[in-house]
Amino acid sequence: MKYIKDYINENRDRFIHELFGLIRIPSISSLADHKEEMIHAAEYWRKTLREAGCDRSEIFPTEGNPIVYGEKIVDQELPTVLVYGHYDVMPVDPLDLWKSQPFKPEVRDGKLFARGADDDKGQSFMHAKAFELMVQTNTLPCNVKFMIEGEEEVGSMNIAPFCRKNTELLKSDIILVSDTSMIGLSCPSITVGLRGLAYMQVEVTGPDHDLHSGIFGGAVANPANVLTKMIASLTDDQGHVTIPGFYDDVVEITQEERDEMAKAPFDEEEYKKSMSVNALFGENGYSTKERTGIRPTLDINGIWSGYIAEGTKTVLPSKAYAKISMRLVPNQDCRKIGELFEKHFRSIAPDYVNVQVQFLHGGQAYVSPIDTLGYQAASRAIETSLGKKPVPVRSGGSIPIIPQFEEILGIKSILLGFGLESDACHSPNENYPLDNFFKGIETITYFYKYFAELWGKK
Repeated sequence: MKYIKDYINENRDRFIHELFGLIRIPSISSLADHKEEMIHAAEYWRKTLREAGCDRSEIFPTEGNPIVYGEKIVDQELPTVLVYGHYDVMPVDPLDLWKSQPFKPEVRDGKLFARGADDDKGQSFMHAKAFELMVQTNTLPCNVKFMIEGEEEVGSMNIAPFCRKNTELLKSDIILVSDTSMIGLSCPSITVGLRGLAYMQVEVTGPDHDLHSGIFGGAVANPANVLTKMIASLTDDQGHVTIPGFYDDVVEITQEERDEMAKAPFDEEEYKKSMSVNALFGENGYSTKERTGIRPTLDINGIWSGYIAEGTKTVLPSKAYAKISMRLVPNQDCRKIGELFEKHFRSIAPDYVNVQVQFLHGGQAYVSPIDTLGYQAASRAIETSLGKKPVPVRSGGSIPIIPQFEEILGIKSILLGFGLESDACHSPNENYPLDNFFKGIETITYFYKYFAELWGKK
C-alpha cells in the first residue's frame, strides 16, 4: 500500500532523530547508579506513546524500574494487540573497543551504531512509529496496548507481578514482540522458539585476606586456581555439560524437525568470518544451528579475582568469582537447573576453600506454534513487505518474561524480530541497519491489517 511507504519516507529523518533521543539515555538496568536514567527513559517512552496517538499513556512504578503503559481502544468488538518491549540496555564494557561513544548514536555505512540500537530501543521504537503511521492515516484496524519495561536485561523481576495485578488492563488477543533477530531481509524468518536461562554467580574463598604470593604461594590454595579448575570440569571435551541430571528433562526433537531446521540457509565460513574465529566448537553430534537453537549450554559470562590493574602485584587473592549462564530448552526448569548446578558445584569444591552459589535470575524456554492467527498474520506481513515467505526458526537467546505472559495472561506471543546476528547485541559496537528499522515499521503495519482481517474471518 503506497500510503505506508509514503508516510515512512516522508518521516524518515524525524523517526531517526526521535530514536536518537531515546538511545542517548544511558538506561543500564544492571547498574544501580543509573536509576535516574531509567526514569528518564520511561518518561521518554510515555511521551512518545502519547504523541504517537495513545489515548492513555502512563507510568506505573514497581519495586524496581517503572513500566510504561499506553493504549488506544478504537472498538471493544475488535481484537487487541499488546506490544511488549524494553527500554533498558546492557552495560557498555569494554568501552575501549567501541569505535564511537555508545550513547552518542552515529550512522555509518547504513547502520545505526549505539548501545540499544537493536536491543531493544531500535526494535521497540518501530512499533511506536508503525502505530503512529496507522493513527495519522486513519488506518488502525484494531485496538493497541503497549507495555514497555525497564528490567528485561536483568531478568524482568517486576513485570510478572505487574501482569498478575493488571490482567484486566492487559487483556488482549496476541502479544507482539520485536526483540529477536531474523536471518536477513533477503531470507526473512520468524522466531518460534527461545531458550530458557539460569544465571548463576559463584564465589570461592580461601584465606580471609589477600596474601603475599611469594611467602604463602605453595602453602595455601589459590581460590583463582581452584575456581578455574572447577569451572573447567563443568563441560567435557565434547561440549557436553557434566552436571548430573542436567539433561534429564531435555526433549529430543525428531529427525523430521531437524531436517526442517537444516533447510534454513547457513554459511559456516561466513559465520566464522563474522566473528574472526578459525573454527567452531560445540556439543558433539549437532550442527551449529542446532547447538544454538535446540540444545542447552553452559558458559562463563565473567570471571575475576586478585589484581587486574596496570603493572604487577604479587598477590595470592582471598576470593575468586564467576558469573555463569546456562541456556535451557523446553522442559528444563530454570530453578531446578539452578539447584542441580549449586549441588554439583559445592560437591566438587575441595575442602581447602569455601563456596557460595547465588541464583541471579532465570526464565523458561518458549515455543510458539505456527498455526495461530498471529503467526499467519506475521508471515503474510513479511511476505508483503519483503517479497518472500519467512521460515520459522528457533533462537538461541532468551526473553524470560515471554513464557510467563502465556501463563499469566493466557495469550501467545509473536516474535517478529528484525535484528541480525551481526548487530553485536550486548557487545561493543552494537548496531542496527536502517533498512531493517524502516522495513520493520512497514511490516508491523501490515501485521495489524492481516491480523484484523484473519480475526474477522474466524
